[in-house]
Amino acid sequence: MTGHAVVIAGGGPTGLMLAGELTLAGVDVAVVERRASQALESSRARGLHARTIEVLDQRGIADRFVSEGQPAQVVSFAGVTLDLSDFPTRHNYGLALLQDRFEEILAGWIDELEVPIHREREVIGFAQDDAGVDVELADGRLRADYLVGCDGGRSVIRRAAGIEFAGWDPSVSSLIAEVEMREEPEWGIRHDENGTQAIGPLDDGKRAGVVVTERYAGQAGEPTLSDLRRALVAVWGTDFGVHSPTWISRFTDMTRQAASYREGRVLLAGDAAHVHYPVGGQGLNLGVQDAVNVGWKLAQVVHRTSPERLLDTYQAERHPVAARALQTTMAQTALTRSEARIDAVRDTIAELLTMDEPRKRVAGMISGLDIHYDLGEGHPLLGRRMPDVELVTADGPLRVFTLLHDARPVLLDLGEPGGADLAPWADRVQLVNAEHVDSLELPVVGAVPAPTAVLIRPDGHVAWVGDHTHAGLSDALTTWFGPPRAA
Repeated sequence: MTGHAVVIAGGGPTGLMLAGELTLAGVDVAVVERRASQALESSRARGLHARTIEVLDQRGIADRFVSEGQPAQVVSFAGVTLDLSDFPTRHNYGLALLQDRFEEILAGWIDELEVPIHREREVIGFAQDDAGVDVELADGRLRADYLVGCDGGRSVIRRAAGIEFAGWDPSVSSLIAEVEMREEPEWGIRHDENGTQAIGPLDDGKRAGVVVTERYAGQAGEPTLSDLRRALVAVWGTDFGVHSPTWISRFTDMTRQAASYREGRVLLAGDAAHVHYPVGGQGLNLGVQDAVNVGWKLAQVVHRTSPERLLDTYQAERHPVAARALQTTMAQTALTRSEARIDAVRDTIAELLTMDEPRKRVAGMISGLDIHYDLGEGHPLLGRRMPDVELVTADGPLRVFTLLHDARPVLLDLGEPGGADLAPWADRVQLVNAEHVDSLELPVVGAVPAPTAVLIRPDGHVAWVGDHTHAGLSDALTTWFGPPRAA
């Protein structure tokens, strides 16, 4: 039986990102993926939000995606595009990039890191004990210290773990397709009592992208061209001579979240932990950020640097983020429908979003730029992501995100050199001395006083903020990066 420290079920965006995070941390990890390649039957997600681009920048790979995508203001709510261009980040925009291309680029990075991917194999179950997990495949078994289910909304791992997937049943279903049409279609977007209906030309000038939303009626099985024709006739009165589909897919507004992101040595991330209607483009982005939150924590537990209770902070931090995203997505889904009362609500919200403060609050929430983990009272930076400021060091100018390329924690000392005693953690945390920064600008929050020292986790979030006394630093280092090494 082949053994690995961690086995990841699912090689989509979440699974690939997690594999990269674990490998950077020196963990023996393998991915099990049922597909023969990263090719998708349909392009699901269509872009990246600003916080996800920041996360990729923290690992030094953002340029790979930005060079192939189209930067744009993609955040919207109630039909209003919310401009991020005045947000204090290098990436104050979204990126239009289809999921299949996103996965191909990410898989290229994973190949460079030499992560083994067991393709055309599928996890069908597992059995865990005190020492590890036996991962059952359709054609064999793997042994792992930990198993992470990144296997989507119908997650086999979640079901086998017996984790409750509470939430709301679907009320609408949408057909989305790329097709050819013999007749000139009615281009554009409309809203009716069911939701969004849209037909738009694709770049090749031959095909059209179609979204048709209908009341959910227990549809099962893969959608067909006949299903799409019927749906088009119901909305537009004609099917426009639709033919030659590249692909057709169906999704619903079912909204559910795992009650727990962990059961013993088994964890969940991405769609396995939360599903929702795709309005707002949250799914891929939530999954990638789940991976970056849990990866370094799982690595430290695997290496026995930190106790297993560190994994409890994954649930504590990421569950509320996804819960809020699900709530926002349900609100956006309701506002895609059109009847007098919903129109009145949408128009009222749209008017409010022309004001600066509501615009920044909602844009920060949807883009992920306002994410704040509750790490207790203290400096406004605590629990938020560290801004990517340009530092002045003895070795020259240096960006904060550059310090995070290797996914190692950083103690950034902006006071007099030699003030912090990092020796007992020197094998785990890098110390960087830099000149003092006058102030920092945080999305939504605004300007905050610059600290004398700050402890930055591998995911870019601030674990401790201190002054010249460095009070509380030892406790923070122990909490997040394990007990001090004996002298």
